[in-house]
Amino acid sequence: MFRHLPFKTLALAAIVLTTPAAQAYKVTVTYPETAFAGPFTGKVVVYLSQFNSSPRFGPAWFGAEPMLIASFKDIKPGNKMTIESANNEGSKSILAKAKAGTYYIQAVIDRNLGGRAVGTSDGNLYSLSKQVPFDKMKDDEIDLVCDQIVSKVPFIDTEHVKELRVYSKLLSEFYKRPTYIEAAVELPKEWINEPNRKFPIIYEVPGYGGSHRELSGFETMSSCYRNSVPFIHVELTPDCPFGHSVFADSANNGPWGKALTTEFIPELERKFRGCGLRFITGHSSGGWSSLWLQVTYPEVFDACWSTSPDPVDFRSFQGINIYKPGASMFFDENGKKRPLARQGSFVMATYQDFSERERGLRGEQLGSFEAVFGPVGPAKLWNRDTGAIDPKVAEAWKKYDIGLILRTNWPKLKAKLDGKIFVACGTEDTFYLESAVKLLKKDLETLGAKATVLLLPGDHGSVLTSSLRNRIDSEMAARYKAWKANIIAQ
Repeated sequence: MFRHLPFKTLALAAIVLTTPAAQAYKVTVTYPETAFAGPFTGKVVVYLSQFNSSPRFGPAWFGAEPMLIASFKDIKPGNKMTIESANNEGSKSILAKAKAGTYYIQAVIDRNLGGRAVGTSDGNLYSLSKQVPFDKMKDDEIDLVCDQIVSKVPFIDTEHVKELRVYSKLLSEFYKRPTYIEAAVELPKEWINEPNRKFPIIYEVPGYGGSHRELSGFETMSSCYRNSVPFIHVELTPDCPFGHSVFADSANNGPWGKALTTEFIPELERKFRGCGLRFITGHSSGGWSSLWLQVTYPEVFDACWSTSPDPVDFRSFQGINIYKPGASMFFDENGKKRPLARQGSFVMATYQDFSERERGLRGEQLGSFEAVFGPVGPAKLWNRDTGAIDPKVAEAWKKYDIGLILRTNWPKLKAKLDGKIFVACGTEDTFYLESAVKLLKKDLETLGAKATVLLLPGDHGSVLTSSLRNRIDSEMAARYKAWKANIIAQ
């Protein structure tokens, strides 16, 4: 889920068009040969916003903004692609709720070459943003030319932070194009001053939307030292075309877990002198990833520290039991709308709201879950109009249900995982993730597992107190010292 707090809550009010404007409003999009030789097959997304002057960087997490989305095939440069209500794959309900005004508008031609977010994926074409008035009494037609190209900004290496891009044969074969696993490698001063020394490594998976590029140009060693013990810190990039890969092998995303553990890690540790001790950590979607990697590859990673993880038990997927016959993602047993996000007692979004916000887009949060956990399609877990859960798809999700995996396989996993699992979550998690963590805690206690599962005061972000961070640092340092002492003793 969301990577960091505080949340961007600009635009909580609906910013949508009136029904007459939605019915009459039409956008035509073209692209020149100088931007792309063509032909183009794929989706075109037209973003609108009253608040964001570059709406292609949306959509906003809280506050629905209108979008027009349509699919096209074999469109040559200069030929018009027309999007209107009749072929709009975006949310018609958002577009239909009346509010006229002046909007920023921007179109993106999605070539889908590997990036997560449509508006910022490398190689996509986009138009310059401009402001346009909406008048429900007029049958307006807006022409947009996508003559700009999203280009990758080079990573800037510094003395202590280096980019590593490892070509993945496994992922390249899956996507049928060259695909790399990317990371920022943060090096302690000892790595530079002691060229023959090897180091333990902390692999960190960012949450949804996070990237190793956030460390570009930074001269930092802040994540390398845990209670004064030097580590190499690796910030991975989890992005894939359908969202966050969570480094799980997936029918829709490809073999990200296998590629990480058999291709990327060996190359990184060869190049940067890893000593063989590996920890895995992460927050939010990164929290789920770190726990998944520890459980799936217990002999690769020596311990995990997972905080505010995405649902770790699908009997409570943000409070929803997806296995329950007749269950709905949108409504509870009493017909009340299910909340998806809160800030204290204030509900910031319902599941139905959030589902509608993503309609027609790839790479967004809820669709990201379906891509990782579900059959090829990606197959929809719930009906986008009614919220009804498809039991066949829910059944397919079971192989990614961490709680179920631990309950079913603990006799085989015990020797490999005892003492290696640490999970912490706020008792008032912003996305209701504590409900699944409670189930995990109960199950591990019943199994007699040596694991730490903490439910602490706080929400999705505020649970990460200095006290919790210090505890994690201390545990990492102590584990490394014990490991090193054992190696010396042998």
